[in-house]
Amino acid sequence: MAHEGLHEEERDLSKKTLDMHRALVSLQEELEAVDWYRQRAEACGDAQLKSVLLHNMRDEIEHAAMLIEWLRRSDNDFEGQLNTFVFNNGDIVEAEAKAEAEAEAETGAEAAEPSPDDDDKRPTIGTLKEQST
Repeated sequence: MAHEGLHEEERDLSKKTLDMHRALVSLQEELEAVDWYRQRAEACGDAQLKSVLLHNMRDEIEHAAMLIEWLRRSDNDFEGQLNTFVFNNGDIVEAEAKAEAEAEAETGAEAAEPSPDDDDKRPTIGTLKEQST
């Protein structure tokens, strides 16, 4: 399983990839803890214990959100996808189609997949929010 360790030799991986791995594994652990606390709280018969468990669950959600923000700031691919799908109203699946259409309109052709070597470049897909005039 992905959280059990690296799939490649550590010596072959960059510091950035190792930090990304740490963040992703930590995010998996936080989300797993959210699930565990929610299940325990729902099954719990004691109101005070349920309150404590839900409090703990919310702490884990906070930790997960912080990791997601770190990923957004640290990786162009995460940033682009989060900008497309997070905190936008409307149909989630339609947001993807709209983003792809905007990317094609900007380039005049179908958008190419970014290369891992393009980390210093900041590709954009345009805004999903309506522009006011």
